[in-house]
Amino acid sequence: MSAVAARTPVEAFRHEALMYAGEADFLAGTLTFIRGGLDADEPTLVVESAVKIALLRDGLGRDAGSVYFADMAEVGLNPARIIPAWNDFVTQHAAGGRRLRGIGEPIWKERGPAELVECQRHESLLNVAFEGGTPWWLLCPYDTEKLDPTVIEEARRSHPYIWEGSAQEQSDAYQAAEMAAAHLSAPLSEPPAQLVELAFDTRSLAALRAHASREAGRAGFGTAQTADLLLAVNEVATNSLLHGGGQGRLRMWRDADTLVSEIRDRGHIEHPLAGRERPTADTGPGRGLWLANQLCDLIEIRSYPAGAVVRLHMRRR
Repeated sequence: MSAVAARTPVEAFRHEALMYAGEADFLAGTLTFIRGGLDADEPTLVVESAVKIALLRDGLGRDAGSVYFADMAEVGLNPARIIPAWNDFVTQHAAGGRRLRGIGEPIWKERGPAELVECQRHESLLNVAFEGGTPWWLLCPYDTEKLDPTVIEEARRSHPYIWEGSAQEQSDAYQAAEMAAAHLSAPLSEPPAQLVELAFDTRSLAALRAHASREAGRAGFGTAQTADLLLAVNEVATNSLLHGGGQGRLRMWRDADTLVSEIRDRGHIEHPLAGRERPTADTGPGRGLWLANQLCDLIEIRSYPAGAVVRLHMRRR
């Protein structure tokens, strides 16, 4: 990555993947990018692991105090919370047309299969969320030594630009609109064969909450966590009643220390950023999914010809 490229001003949202191999390569790319922002007086937010934040602070020395940092393990525990965090940063610091920079690494080797898919969906949705808005530059590092080659190829499809070594180029694999739509209709993993399926409508929400409460107790959830789960399930089920044909079906099962709650209905989800936009006073449908994303560790949202599916994942704490 050249210092000249790192200082090039952007006139629109610029979404790039930094392909790095090892700690030295990571630092060479990210420190050059951050210093370019400091030289241009561009507020910069770095959302990384605690280990990498420590490395960057050490590499920046006194300049670290001029950079905003946040732990991706907290911000991106649920990948659907990352776009709202970037939105908050842009809203707070872009007054007067000021350009901004960010570094975000939502994908690491230890992410589970469902988390990985939702992180990849997040990366494609960034292009939808910020297109045509405030000019800012987001760099997404990818560890080519630790990540599967298929993950790297997916990054080339979700990022318009790629930085690799000293070369910066447009990605010939970039597929913005196609990827956002494809992720919304991607298949879900099969649940266990033996589980209870509960149909619900406007008259049976209380029975649905009672069933979810029993399942939470069997999973070892405490009082506070059970209350969070019931609120999330109730919000999504209410969405089904309002926008999914007036009825739905709930299935619940355990996956290690995680309780999964799946709600299906006959509706369709057309807005790609559903659940990722902070509700306002004029917000219509979408409040329930937003709230569920704040309460759950992971949410999978899908829309198929037969209807919509929302899976809520909550780990026992």
